[in-house]
Amino acid sequence: MFFGPFRVICPCRTRPKTPDPVGLTTAGIAIVLAAVTAGCGAHGTGSVAAAGSATGGAAVPAAGSATGGAAGYWTEGRLLGAEPSRRWRLAASQASPTATPSAHSPVIAAPRVGALFSRSASGNHFCTASVVASPGHDLLITAAHCINGGKGGGYNQDIVFIPGYEDGDEPFGVWTVSKLLVDQDWTTASDPDYDVGFVVLNPNGGKNIQDVLGANEIAFNAGYTNLVRVTGYPSSADAPVTCLNRTSMQSATQVRFDCGGFFGGTSGSPWVTDFDPQTRTGHIVGVIGGYQEGGDTDSISYSVYLNDGIRSLYEQAVALG
Repeated sequence: MFFGPFRVICPCRTRPKTPDPVGLTTAGIAIVLAAVTAGCGAHGTGSVAAAGSATGGAAVPAAGSATGGAAGYWTEGRLLGAEPSRRWRLAASQASPTATPSAHSPVIAAPRVGALFSRSASGNHFCTASVVASPGHDLLITAAHCINGGKGGGYNQDIVFIPGYEDGDEPFGVWTVSKLLVDQDWTTASDPDYDVGFVVLNPNGGKNIQDVLGANEIAFNAGYTNLVRVTGYPSSADAPVTCLNRTSMQSATQVRFDCGGFFGGTSGSPWVTDFDPQTRTGHIVGVIGGYQEGGDTDSISYSVYLNDGIRSLYEQAVALG
C-alpha cells in the first residue's frame, strides 16, 4: 500500500496576531466555534486559533500540532492507527452475524462521503462525514461526538476531512477546517437528541468542496420511515461500506436503521433518501449518532430525528460559511 504526501493547498492570507474566539447565543442555541486560521508557507501550514466555551466565556486554546498544522499531523501511521470515535461497548466478535441486510462495498462511488480524522486527549480518532448543500459550498454534516467530547469535554483538534478515503489513499486531497458547530445541549449535557455537528471547511486549491464534489441536500421533518442508503467507514484501514434499508421510529427524537457491519467508525454516516444513481445525490434525513452515540452493536444504528431544532443549528452553520 502506498500513501502519498498530503496535497493540501490553502488560500494565501495573513494569519491574525490575536485569535478571535466567538461565543454566540441565538434563538436559545449556544454556538461554539473553533476557528482555524490557515497560513500559506512552504508546507501549507494551518493552526487552530481558539475555541470559545459553551457559554461564550474565556477562550480555550486548542492548538494544532507543533509543526505542519492539522494536515501535517496526519502521517500514514496515524491515519491507519486512528480509533473509532464512538464509545464501542462490544467487541467485533460479539457483533451480530445474522443481521439482515448486511453492509457491503459501495457499487456506486460516494465521493461526497469521507473519513473525518481528529485528535483529542484520549488519542487519534476517526468518524464519517459528508458534504451537505449550503450557500457557502463549504459545509459538512457529522455526529457531534465526532468533533466535540460533550459534557466535560471540548473540541477535538487537528481535524481533517478526506473525501473518498480508502485504505490510506486520499483521491480528492485533504481538507482542513475553518469552524466547528454543535448545539449547547450537546456541550453541556451530551444530550443524544443533539448529537449532530457541522464543519465549515477551508477552500482547497482555491475551490470549495461542494464545487469539487457536489453535495446532498438536507431534509428536515422527513418522517420516521424512509428508504435510505447509509455509507460510512467502519475502519480507518479499509474502504467504506454501504447498505440500503428502511428506517423506523425509535422515539419522537430518534430514528433506527437495521443493517450489519456498521462499526464505531461509521458515526456521522449520512442517511440518504431519494438517491439518484446518475447524479449520486439525494436528501440527508439523518446521520449515525444520537442514542448510544449511534448504537452499541454493528447491526442497529440510530440517528437524531432532524427536526426544527436541528434546522436551526444548520441555519446557524450556513451563516458561518
